[in-house]
Amino acid sequence: MPLHPFLRRWLVHTARQKLRRRMAKEADRENMPPEASDVAVVFALGIEAGGFLDRMDERIALRGGGFTIRLGTLAARRVAVVTSGAGAENAARATDAVLDGHSPKWVVSAGLAGGLRPDLCRYEVVLANHVVNAEGRQLQIDLSVDPAELEKHPGVHVGRVLSVAHPVRAPDEKAALGETHDALAVDMETFAVAETCRRRQARCLAVRVVYDPVDERLPPDVETLLAQPTMATRLGAAAAAVFRRPSSLKDLYQLRENALVASERLATFLAGVVEQLPS
Repeated sequence: MPLHPFLRRWLVHTARQKLRRRMAKEADRENMPPEASDVAVVFALGIEAGGFLDRMDERIALRGGGFTIRLGTLAARRVAVVTSGAGAENAARATDAVLDGHSPKWVVSAGLAGGLRPDLCRYEVVLANHVVNAEGRQLQIDLSVDPAELEKHPGVHVGRVLSVAHPVRAPDEKAALGETHDALAVDMETFAVAETCRRRQARCLAVRVVYDPVDERLPPDVETLLAQPTMATRLGAAAAAVFRRPSSLKDLYQLRENALVASERLATFLAGVVEQLPS
């Protein structure tokens, strides 16, 4: 049955009012003064951040510095979460934005990584004590871990994390990078976050969960998907990949499932880290 014209106009008017109120609220939030946080966590992608965000209370989203920063509490700590997009340049800009806007006492670079050693299995955690880039530049992370305490947590490793400019898909390339740089894991953002924190004199940690072990080859579509700036363009790239290579549908589904499990493992570990960080 078609709606009466008056009722249709009323529904449209109500919807517009709700939209205006929501836009006004968002504008007010954008104009709020900077709020200090205890911890900022920099992720590259939303799927990496999802598990951690689910654990935060009293979440709100603010826009600033070209990023959406989500604020909330976890274990009585004020936490700011920013998803930068893939790559060093994005990670550095996001770190600057969250430092400018929220003055966190700690910045944590977090997300997925490729394993570079045979003894690292999928979903195991790497805490960085050094980060290095492809040119061999190295930064130390002020991380002190009691070896006896580490033994109580199987699947948690401490060592060097390598950051490179592109996804590392092939097992032989991963193994060679691990040997050349004496690194446990590889990602694309940790060095940029640590370097920005060093420049800004902010305390930094890096926590990564192994997504693809050293002997696993990632499908060719990964690099194209990571290069997309938005969820809409990633969906478009995924659809194009399936059109070109129908078998990629199974690959993409498995990638997503593995990423969701990895995100949950990372979130559980990060929650413990945030709770124990000194003020």
